[in-house]
Amino acid sequence: QSRLVESGGGPVQSGGSLRLSCAGSGFRFGDYAIGWYRQTHGSAREAIACITGRGTKTKYADSVTDRFFISRDNAKNMVYLQMNTLEPGDSGIYYCAAQIMLHELCIMYEPDQDFWGRGTQVTVST
Repeated sequence: QSRLVESGGGPVQSGGSLRLSCAGSGFRFGDYAIGWYRQTHGSAREAIACITGRGTKTKYADSVTDRFFISRDNAKNMVYLQMNTLEPGDSGIYYCAAQIMLHELCIMYEPDQDFWGRGTQVTVST
């Protein structure tokens, strides 16, 4: 059974950093692009970053560019999201999602994702 499990969330002060992890199991990890999405209070879930199956290409939402960095280690079936200079507006539930891709591409589009993790909560305080 294909599975994604997020970890690394928690409370952090404004300006601080966190690293989220997404562990995959039950599928050929390198065949899938992985994306990070978040749902902040009162808002729809938004795509914030994605990385291709071999990790050669990344994309970011404007709101996190130059603050958040996505990476992956296919030997460990892991994807990471390094989050720096966190702001209270970054608070929310962070999800990782997988999409099988025939080419080295990633698409930040929620309906196209094949399966999801259950999320990890990030809370940024002032």
